[in-house]
Amino acid sequence: MGGNSREVRLGTLRIGGGAPVMVQSMTNTDTRDAAATVAQIRRLAAAGCEAVRVAVPDESAVRALPAIREGSPVPLIADIHFDHRLAVAALESGLEGLRINPGNIGPAAHVDRVVDAAKAHGAAIRIGVNGGSLEKPLLARFGGPCPEALVESALGHLRLLERRGFFNVKVSLKSSSVLDTIAAYRRMRAVCDCPLHIGVTEAGGSMRGTVKSAVGLGILLHEGIGDTLRVSLTADPVEEVAVAWEILRALGLRARGPELISCPTCGRTERDLFALLR
Repeated sequence: MGGNSREVRLGTLRIGGGAPVMVQSMTNTDTRDAAATVAQIRRLAAAGCEAVRVAVPDESAVRALPAIREGSPVPLIADIHFDHRLAVAALESGLEGLRINPGNIGPAAHVDRVVDAAKAHGAAIRIGVNGGSLEKPLLARFGGPCPEALVESALGHLRLLERRGFFNVKVSLKSSSVLDTIAAYRRMRAVCDCPLHIGVTEAGGSMRGTVKSAVGLGILLHEGIGDTLRVSLTADPVEEVAVAWEILRALGLRARGPELISCPTCGRTERDLFALLR
């Protein structure tokens, strides 16, 4: 189960409030290519991904969203930077969620427009705070992208939405540092009951990224922190889903498919266990 958090809704999915920890990933196709994006979403869903984020960089990508939404078997989240009009258009295209940083959406009127659209469409918003894109005043105040700065940024953005009566929100505080990620999420959970989307950002390729994610997310999940997770790998995103499920299995939180237990082999081995394992 997820951590001690309130419940939010992403389409038909429950997040937080004791619901099982949800597995997410993100497409790396060009969103403007609807066919390729839908094909990847379906591969992710077949691997056990329960919600998928898609980048929406411009109006051409927005025009592809209705076809992508129609072809997706799972809820979709639009990843938006800077342009509030793209966020509103994504919701009008039927996507169930947004990942935004309210601080870079623009003036208060733009935040109001996004919140109004999310309310109208019953959508969820994830406040995505990242160590690599913190506000300059916070970097100056804290001396760099430390856990305290990540939490301060997240709380400030959360207040922007809650002051507008919007509470269908989850939060992420990601760093490429495993230790900073753990510290930030611990601090956030201590002061806020929002559902938390956990992840180690820019974790690296298949081997390094898997290790960093397993260590960081494993510690958090073992402490009851985390309601959704994404394993970030510089690899086929289907690999992210497989690693996420193995982390959940190792902690006894969720399981998908059978578990194959195998030894590392030694000089007494009489069968080709490598071939059998494959």
